[in-house]
Amino acid sequence: MAIINVHDKSFETYLSEETIQQRVKELADAINEDYSGHRPLFIAILNGSFMFAADLFKYLTIEADICFIKLASYKGMKSSGKVVTSIGLEDDLFDKEVIILEDIVDTGKTLHNFLPKLLHQQPRSLKIAALLHKPEATEYPLTLDYVGFQIPNKFVVGYGLDYDGLGRNLKEIYQLV
Repeated sequence: MAIINVHDKSFETYLSEETIQQRVKELADAINEDYSGHRPLFIAILNGSFMFAADLFKYLTIEADICFIKLASYKGMKSSGKVVTSIGLEDDLFDKEVIILEDIVDTGKTLHNFLPKLLHQQPRSLKIAALLHKPEATEYPLTLDYVGFQIPNKFVVGYGLDYDGLGRNLKEIYQLV
């Protein structure tokens, strides 16, 4: 297992690039099947989901639209408790099939605060696809429709996830040693 350093912390390989890509393809296959003949709108939550969104779209065979929104609650390695919207949603969601793309769901607070804003626009359907889910950390009940990996409640970096701005560019996912 490779050990890397990001800022002042050490991380070890948790999910390989091959494992991640295989699972992302499996999620895309499930979405392709569920949305055959439909044209969903994907809302990718920045910054963390950008790699997941890009790779998922490479495997989609259905017609699909994508937009990005920036929601943040993390500072360093801990949630700040406040959800900040930095880039707003410009698409009209009325009667659309919507799939939210998240890099990681831990406490669930970010989505818990964001979902009512989306539901207010009356989409036809609203589903959530998360690359990672930390069930042990979840404090707000959410239905996750597509989950890449359930992981323990450990801090992770790589594949879009960062530690104070660094580590997003890593092809693998690493967990704190």
